[in-house]
Amino acid sequence: MKTIKGPALFLAQFASDEAPFNEWGAITRWAADCGYDGVQVPSWDKRLFDIETAATSRDYCDTFKGTAAENGIAVTELSAHLQGQLVAVHPAYDIAFDGFADTSVQGDPKARQAWAVQQVKLALDASRNLGLSALGVFSGALAWPYVYPWPQRPEGLIEAAFDELAARWRPILDHAEENGIDICYEIHPGEDLHDGISFEMFLDRVKQHPRARMLYDPSHYVLQCLDYIAHLDDYSERIGMFHVKDAEFNPTGKQGVYGGYQSWQNRAGRFRSPGDGQVDFGAIFSKLTTMGFDGWAVVEWECALKHPEDGAREGAKFVRDHIIRVTERAFDDFADGGADDAANRRMLGLEE
Repeated sequence: MKTIKGPALFLAQFASDEAPFNEWGAITRWAADCGYDGVQVPSWDKRLFDIETAATSRDYCDTFKGTAAENGIAVTELSAHLQGQLVAVHPAYDIAFDGFADTSVQGDPKARQAWAVQQVKLALDASRNLGLSALGVFSGALAWPYVYPWPQRPEGLIEAAFDELAARWRPILDHAEENGIDICYEIHPGEDLHDGISFEMFLDRVKQHPRARMLYDPSHYVLQCLDYIAHLDDYSERIGMFHVKDAEFNPTGKQGVYGGYQSWQNRAGRFRSPGDGQVDFGAIFSKLTTMGFDGWAVVEWECALKHPEDGAREGAKFVRDHIIRVTERAFDDFADGGADDAANRRMLGLEE
């Protein structure tokens, strides 16, 4: 057993052009004031982080970490979710995802993909220079438009998609190995890696690569009606990161998992601030502690109702209250009667 680190906060949903969310020193001071010990950094947001410089300069990384440390904040991980998304994009989503890329490659899917691959590699180099051990990403998706099998999928279609997805990610995973960094794929609808089975399909094609791991976010499992506790048992060896995000699923006679094209406020399944939804975080923290997960519990604020700053402050306390400080002794040590081999044999009736 190990004690989970935290609380930490994913900054992607908070970075903006308004103070204190537009500058690294200010946003880390704000996070500390909210009660956080660490932050997860969106590597694409130049207001907070320069990925190109971080990939080549340890001095930059030392200064970056030092500024946070002065405010009582650790850098927990980098996120390259948006760049990872662009490693594999089905043409149906070209326009929707184009804004994730640098303007120099927008409108050119091949150039955009090459840029995305290089960006993820830069994030791995930067993670090494920062002394981190894991990078959060999306896998991207080639097969997602065919997730529902109607019209009937042609034989081999999904296999071809996963073969290509693995071929694109294998060199990146090898680069991760060279840097000593785990790539943690967030298991997420909209990605080809959206549940355990699809993750296994990918693992098979990358030859069970040791650097291919999961970012566990139970909110996405609630909205898929997936057993998020059993999932931890099934993939305990592959859980590398943890997002604390809540969700609720309240189906009606009019809508269910697919949401009827409604807004987040009006969907049967929607994200909520930690503690406001249906996720059993007590069971999750107990399970992760028993498994020996010693990474960070990172609040990812996404809520259809609550103000983000309220969610952030409440989330810090929520995580702190759920972290289990691992015991160093058994609860019944007071009743230890002492024993030796001879006494054990007598207790078993084996004394000669």
